[in-house]
Amino acid sequence: VRPWPAGRSPGASTARETIHLRDIVRSIEPDLVHLHSSKAGLCGRLALRGRLPTVFQPQAWSFHAVGGAARWAAASWERMGARWAHALVCASETELEQGRQAGIAARWRVIYNGVDVERLSAVTDEESRAARARLGLSAAPIAVSVGRLSRQKGQDVLLDAWPAVKARVPGAELQLVGSGEERDTLEARAVPGVSFAGEREDVPDWLAAADLVVQASRWEGMSLAILEAMARGRSIVTTDVAGNQEALGDDAGSIVQPEDPDSLASEIVRRFTDPALRRAEGRAARERAVRSHDLRETTAQAAELYEELVGGATT
Repeated sequence: VRPWPAGRSPGASTARETIHLRDIVRSIEPDLVHLHSSKAGLCGRLALRGRLPTVFQPQAWSFHAVGGAARWAAASWERMGARWAHALVCASETELEQGRQAGIAARWRVIYNGVDVERLSAVTDEESRAARARLGLSAAPIAVSVGRLSRQKGQDVLLDAWPAVKARVPGAELQLVGSGEERDTLEARAVPGVSFAGEREDVPDWLAAADLVVQASRWEGMSLAILEAMARGRSIVTTDVAGNQEALGDDAGSIVQPEDPDSLASEIVRRFTDPALRRAEGRAARERAVRSHDLRETTAQAAELYEELVGGATT
């Protein structure tokens, strides 16, 4: 493993980060480079300029994170930078279509995100109670949200929704698992029933402890947190952003519009008060995770792409 320290956003350090990444690639002399996320895609494509097989995987488009002139600039860069990617991999058909609508001309490939469905097994009631005991949680109705505390992940919308949830399910608890740049702001406006668990290594236990998993993202590519919850057989309430409809289908949870705390609260309450619905959705979620998001299958698809690109570069 070769570390590459870099910030999440473009800025004054981008030129230095690009040169550093170029030097790392030169020292390793790889057959192919796979760039994950917008910042790696920016620096990597500037450093390599298509001189060796390059795969770029945005994991949510950079132009969705900003507005105004910054959004125009980000989309313009993606249109230009696509020429330096031998394949542009999207985690969902929706993400691919968003790229096309932005005018990006690329050699597209969709490879769904995957999770370890053997390690992340379906949870029994006994295992859920045991997880709560390990985490020091009560028997109250619990919703868990896993993710970086950021504007993208929409925890602020969850906080807006929670008073309405508490009004109808007085003992309900929301556990926010993760850390990030918005933590102080979110903690300052926390409402009763909301707890901040911080960065955790035991996320599978938190998913096991949950009655349902909720995510209020404003944008995604395809959420790994949702896929992990599906593998654990959890009912899910989330937002209509890239990847979620493809992952959940019609029977594994509920999808509401982003930035709609009223609908979010209503769907959370519905599941807190209907255990049979939660169980049915959890079973469907597990089945969909095994069928479409097994890490072994998605890894094999990536390996097949690598072989195509490296073979094409050497013939």
